Amino acid sequence: MFATYLIGLREGLEATLVVSILVAFLVKSQRRDRLPQVWAGVGLAVALSVLFGWLIEYTSTSLLSRSDDRELFEAITSVAAVVFVTWMIFWMRRAARTIAGELRGKLTEALAVGSLAVAGMAFLAVIREGLETALIFYSAAQGAAGDSGPLLALIGGIVTAVVLGVLLYASALRINLSKFFTWTGALLILVAAGILKYGVHDFQEAGVLPGLSHLAFDITSVLDPSTWYAALLAGMFNVTPAPTVLETIAWVGYAVPVLLLFLRPARPKPAPTATTTVTERGADTGAEAEAASTPQRA
Repeated sequence: MFATYLIGLREGLEATLVVSILVAFLVKSQRRDRLPQVWAGVGLAVALSVLFGWLIEYTSTSLLSRSDDRELFEAITSVAAVVFVTWMIFWMRRAARTIAGELRGKLTEALAVGSLAVAGMAFLAVIREGLETALIFYSAAQGAAGDSGPLLALIGGIVTAVVLGVLLYASALRINLSKFFTWTGALLILVAAGILKYGVHDFQEAGVLPGLSHLAFDITSVLDPSTWYAALLAGMFNVTPAPTVLETIAWVGYAVPVLLLFLRPARPKPAPTATTTVTERGADTGAEAEAASTPQRA
């Protein structure tokens, strides 16, 4: 359940920061009349994300009658989730410094067009996080059919993210967002490695990949699946005591190089020139995902 809580926390905080940036910009620009359109766009994005998650679950449980088809569907969604996770953490690592300015620029353009453009801009800013969350959650929670724990953990992560976002917006809380996204990104890479391993296993179950009976090792006597710590490792990172050769190759082959790339120190940027414009921070600093520094009090 920790994996789904982490997914909800990470994706939820990203979405909350985006919404906070939009709201803070409208408040500072004396355009509170456009706040209903922002909330309408956010609400529509949340509703469609929930619908997308339900559609994935419904497809797996109701539309696909053959077990092989279900295994293949789950394998494909697992691979897609890994792609989204990888893209998301590296995108946030690269774009964190500029996302606030980009959002303000797009919102300025939307204000000039009209209310529908403002709602559409807010919708597009949030829907990506919502669709990612639904897909990643479905893949991470596979094997927990009938168990409400993963869903409750996801909701708990999202609620925590919203609370943190509100406190950041109100400048009542200081968090080093750079370290937060680095640590959660590293943990999500391990979660994604487990999702990829699960996907490989599903491909083997569906007969697409061979080697279902070829185990890389068997440490069941050491890592008893019935123990709490074995269940924790399996639930968080899909570490199991008797994986197949291909599962092991997939887990290690993804986790090791991606972690090394993600944790590699960023290249230093050239020093700003005298003509560089400093971005006004003001009341929305706590909400901006400018992850290089801790948000400062307005």
